[in-house]
Amino acid sequence: MPSVSATPDRRFSDVPPGERTPSAVDRAITVLSWWWVAAPLILVTPPIAHRLGFPVVRDEFGLMFALTAVTSAVAAPVAGFLVALVARRRRARGRFVIMGVVTSVPLLFFWVFGVLLAECPDGYHC
Repeated sequence: MPSVSATPDRRFSDVPPGERTPSAVDRAITVLSWWWVAAPLILVTPPIAHRLGFPVVRDEFGLMFALTAVTSAVAAPVAGFLVALVARRRRARGRFVIMGVVTSVPLLFFWVFGVLLAECPDGYHC
């Protein structure tokens, strides 16, 4: 009895870009990219809420939002780079390297001028 004829699966490189189904790695890279993009929005949420008439949000949750934004800005590029490295996605690796550089500039600026070169009040030794 003849078997049912089935066409072989096409390789990933043979499938046109519009017909590709995103894999779990692609989804993870997208989620990590959007997580990094959301970090500045998390940072400005308390001042916006204060401006809209909710000063309690900035007073009580401002520090928590700031720490969450900094953690998101640092963790997302690192996690994304590791996912892209394991999955061998060269373009995604480059994107996450650029995200890490963009994140490191304000953090290094704050560290150098806010911590290392901070001016001490008269009578105090830093």
